[in-house]
Amino acid sequence: MKEGMFYKPLNGKVRCSLCHQWCIIDVGQRGLCGVRENRQGKLYSLVYGKAVAVSVDPIEKKPFFHFYPGTSAYSIATVGCNFRCLHCQNADISQIETNTTEDIPGYELLPSQVVRNAKNSGCKSIAYTYTEPTIFFEYAFDIAQRAHEEGIKNVFVTNGFTGSEAIETIAPFLDAANIDLKGFSEDLYKEVCGAKLKPVLENIRLYKKLGIWIEITTLVIPGYNDDADQLEKIAAFIKSVGEEIPWHITAFSPAYKLPDVPRTKEESLSKAREIGIRTGLRYVYEGNIPGKGKEDTSCYWCGDLLVKRYGYRILDNKILHGKCPVCNMMIDGVGL
Repeated sequence: MKEGMFYKPLNGKVRCSLCHQWCIIDVGQRGLCGVRENRQGKLYSLVYGKAVAVSVDPIEKKPFFHFYPGTSAYSIATVGCNFRCLHCQNADISQIETNTTEDIPGYELLPSQVVRNAKNSGCKSIAYTYTEPTIFFEYAFDIAQRAHEEGIKNVFVTNGFTGSEAIETIAPFLDAANIDLKGFSEDLYKEVCGAKLKPVLENIRLYKKLGIWIEITTLVIPGYNDDADQLEKIAAFIKSVGEEIPWHITAFSPAYKLPDVPRTKEESLSKAREIGIRTGLRYVYEGNIPGKGKEDTSCYWCGDLLVKRYGYRILDNKILHGKCPVCNMMIDGVGL
């Protein structure tokens, strides 16, 4: 347990400003995330140094296609989340009871151990993933500083709902972020995620402004966000931030509280990809349908095939010193 960052006392209660839920938490209560508790007028993180999931993954699994491709990421998470997504695929560790006195699941793994494990595993980066890294910010922040000293990169896989002060605080140590843009409707964010769209859009711009490499992921859910209007608005927004930002359009599979929603059809992803390309995005990828060639990277200038992928594996990479070997155009990304 560690005292939290980004909160203000309110006559015994506290207002947490770590994310845009802006929870006001009474004594003995926890915030919406379930892992930040008011103890006698001070806010504490209950998940500091308490990992619940750890794995060595391909960086492509996060997904990052333009950030040190072909390298491994030491992936870590605690329990908890500040969203309530009906389609959560990690609900067993993200969606925990808030009004409870039960102990937080997990096992002790201190920041120094995380960095040492990442280094010993030959990982280029540490990925804060599986659940929402915002809610274990203090833990991630301490790990990220130590990793930075050891030359290990740090990446967030995030819903983009972090408070701006927190983003600016970790920015010197955060190298990349893959941000979920779940749709382009306030109603969708409210009804499906228990959140708001506007702060996510503002944060995407903030990450870009701070010089953090970003990639965007949209899980396409039939009947929820697969209409042309939302997809066109997402593509146009990404283009307004930067045409070089990769957009990952991934297929939904029935999960959690949406067990009866069908899996995304391949043609729906193709439609979304066409919208992205037509809008002027340089890199648009279809995910969760390996072997179709829609996860390959081509030069946006001459069209030459540069990176051949199958799922999370790179079969061939022709990028040379960050450039297309045919037309010599720089390919956007970090560590290419």
